[in-house]
Amino acid sequence: MCRPPHTGKPIMADVAENTFLTDVKTLRERAKKAIEKGALTPAYQGNVQTAIDLLQTVVATELVCVLRYTMHSISVEGITSESVAAEFATHAKEERAHMMWAAARIDQLGGVPNLSPEGLATRSASEYGNGGNLVEMVRQNLVAERLVIEHYRELIRYFADHDPTTRIMLEKILAEEEEHATDMHDLLVAHEGRPFLES
Repeated sequence: MCRPPHTGKPIMADVAENTFLTDVKTLRERAKKAIEKGALTPAYQGNVQTAIDLLQTVVATELVCVLRYTMHSISVEGITSESVAAEFATHAKEERAHMMWAAARIDQLGGVPNLSPEGLATRSASEYGNGGNLVEMVRQNLVAERLVIEHYRELIRYFADHDPTTRIMLEKILAEEEEHATDMHDLLVAHEGRPFLES
């Protein structure tokens, strides 16, 4: 392993020259203050209330997706319905995990996640949809996934470096939503022989 040439200065002196780093003593003092704020420290650069409000839409959106996928997994019929129902059920489980991540982040920011059924549809970016035949259900889910993909991309751009914890969480959710959209697209092609949403 190559080592940089020794300058004769102590390593801590090099660290001290990096003015973007806060000294440990100051960090310790800050940590002791306002402990009622939990994980929220003075270094947080975002608007806390705006972050909570935006995450409430994520909670509602994911909860609506859980309900839609669950309803579809129960009501789907047809020759291949068993495998499609299993796919819908898996997506419902993953959407619930997304909802829990967003709810936990709201809690970390000092808010209370809104899981009330009252007004749920108006807080959600996605729609509950309805039943129908297998292909119609797949279409509803594909459209919903495409919608949340765009919505979460916008949220990721908003949070950027001001709230990297929330951004990273949303990036993880986005990656899974893109997988869901691919799954729904593949199911649609398998049952119709062509994509529903063509470029």
